[in-house]
Amino acid sequence: MKGLELIKEGDWILINYDDKRYLKRVNIEHNFSYKKGNIQYKDLIGKPYGIKIGEITIFKPTIEDIILYGINRLTQIVYPKDSFYIASKLNILENDVMLEFGTGSGAASLVFSYLLKESGKLISFEKEERLYKNAKKNIEKFKIYDNITLLNQEFNLKNFQKEFKDLKIDKAFVDIREPNPILNELFDVLKPSANVCFLLPTTNQVIDLLKNIRIYFDSIEVKEILVRNYKIVPERFRPEDIMSAHTAYLIFAKRKLEKG
Repeated sequence: MKGLELIKEGDWILINYDDKRYLKRVNIEHNFSYKKGNIQYKDLIGKPYGIKIGEITIFKPTIEDIILYGINRLTQIVYPKDSFYIASKLNILENDVMLEFGTGSGAASLVFSYLLKESGKLISFEKEERLYKNAKKNIEKFKIYDNITLLNQEFNLKNFQKEFKDLKIDKAFVDIREPNPILNELFDVLKPSANVCFLLPTTNQVIDLLKNIRIYFDSIEVKEILVRNYKIVPERFRPEDIMSAHTAYLIFAKRKLEKG
């Protein structure tokens, strides 16, 4: 097994069985039960990822697996098809300082955190207490880096500047119902040319944003990410019956040097 990554106590594992996926944590006192039997987690320790046991295969989960199969959702999450594109489009770097408005369940926060790594920082605002508490649990459970400051409050420029001492922000992600009221304050904390993404589910929200955004931002783009999966059976290769289509509109922009 030299050179192979081995399963350890406490690891998250992705269990593939009968075209289904299960995200589980290795605990020597527990087991995974399925239709045709069960697997003792203690028997997996020291085994390499990718091992097949009967009809089950054990893999090391990706961040996408964690979001899809591990996150506890109280609201619709930012799906990986959107969040990974957002991260790429924003050009998140590992030493960036980033703002997030609307933590939700913390799915996008984890994607950003993984890219910011140890030297970056994510400051995330969530005003609803029940969402904040749920996001905090998700983040604590699945985070790798201790780089997220999660705040249970609305964004306030004066409080932000007082707490973070006029910190200037490299990137921002805005996932709130009405972003127009914070555009001016967002402009004030972002560095010139900083990238920002707004996520909005409906067309009327996008139209309202477009009426005001050019005062502060330029290089504006509106995008929608659609994903179509295909059946993997060679004898009947065709699109899946259900398509992951519209979840939200993504509005990307760059901060101007000056307003107007």
